[in-house]
Amino acid sequence: MLTLSVGTLVEITGGELLVGPTVTMVNGLAIDSREVQPGAAFVAFVGEHTDGHAFVGDALASGARAVLITRDDVGIRAAIEEAGRAELALVLVEDARAAVEALGSWHRGRLMCPVIGITGSTGKTTTKDFMRSVLATRMRVVATTGNRNNELGVPLTVMDAGTETDALVVEMAMRGPGQIDHLCRIARPTAGLVTNVGISHVEVLGSEEAIASAKGELVRAIPETGRVFLNGDDGWSDALESGASAGVTRYGLGPTAQVKATDVTVGEDGRPCFVMHCEQGVSDVRLPLPGRHNVYNALAAASVGLYLEMSLEDVVAGLEGATFSKWRMETFESASGIIVINDAYNANPTSMAAALSALDDVPVAGRRIAVLGDMAELGSLAELAHFELGTRVVESAVDVLIVVGERARHIGDGARAAGFDDAAIRPCASAEEASEVLDDLLEPGDTVLVKASRVMELETVVEGIMDPRVQPSA
Repeated sequence: MLTLSVGTLVEITGGELLVGPTVTMVNGLAIDSREVQPGAAFVAFVGEHTDGHAFVGDALASGARAVLITRDDVGIRAAIEEAGRAELALVLVEDARAAVEALGSWHRGRLMCPVIGITGSTGKTTTKDFMRSVLATRMRVVATTGNRNNELGVPLTVMDAGTETDALVVEMAMRGPGQIDHLCRIARPTAGLVTNVGISHVEVLGSEEAIASAKGELVRAIPETGRVFLNGDDGWSDALESGASAGVTRYGLGPTAQVKATDVTVGEDGRPCFVMHCEQGVSDVRLPLPGRHNVYNALAAASVGLYLEMSLEDVVAGLEGATFSKWRMETFESASGIIVINDAYNANPTSMAAALSALDDVPVAGRRIAVLGDMAELGSLAELAHFELGTRVVESAVDVLIVVGERARHIGDGARAAGFDDAAIRPCASAEEASEVLDDLLEPGDTVLVKASRVMELETVVEGIMDPRVQPSA
């Protein structure tokens, strides 16, 4: 955890100490007053919907010792005075985000543990979850939580680690060229993993080549003494490897993989099983979540664990015992006997196709129902990508297709054009409308896949299934 004096904090951030002694010690940092722990620093951010300066009093009540602000006002001074603690420090900084980044970069210099950076068009979070579980069988691990994978989240994750940490796993999002390079300058990863390259950010970057180059910023940031991990079955891995100074380990199902899966099957519960081959030996693996595509995510995590000299037995135990971030292939059963696969956190053409394949593999007592919403950040390819996904639906075992959103209507168009029964396609304008359709449609034994980009907020559809509306009696 971040530990430093207020004097050092002021020096690192270039701030101005308005109140309090320089010798006050700070332990930890938060940007949400609800997450402040006693002794921590609170950074008051001005966001799109909230202004952290309004919550200075709450942060102090929770035990904050230092507060970083970008504007000084009477209310903040009153909150400091009311707290009545001589050790409290108030620091004025020009840019709150830059202050957090500077503190994260400074703290990174104090860490001695391996730092593994993860990026890719799909599978980042699931790979991170697998990796955390694998490494935690023998190590004290700090890993990205929630959506803390951007300019704010990465330094916060770094500051969660301490001298006792054995491994730090940092997920890195990418919205434009230079962003991953910027995050790498903060986290300074000693190893880097790229899950794959797809078209999920083509609206921002313009082409798949540009996306590959942006993902390659992580590969190029790894020093010669580190290691790079690449999906051996991804078409961009040769190009990515050409930019690496460090040695490269490939994982996958093909002949170039050093950590390889063979004999991939799906059990009666829809969960994949495979045989893993690596330098350390051969082992059967059974994953704890549905979806054949998760074999790649598991192999990626295994590769890192083996590189860090974990035993094959511990790696397998970590894979099989992994738990996952919410809204990623979460499977629930409602009180009325409806199975829900909640993968509503994000979506692009590759992950949509993978989720449909997972739905195909799940045994069902009733119908397979796919609730698919808009995929964001596809730019000029949006209409075609949604239409082509619809043709993939026809090849699947889906019985009913519910499309949510304006762009998702093209999924229905593609399915219809490829021969899917028009009566089984239900277009909806919103998540609320989709929930109403499902209220009338669902029967015990049905299995429902819910997936879309995060902006669609389709988790509310899942909530509606698990906690259905009670209809008033006549």
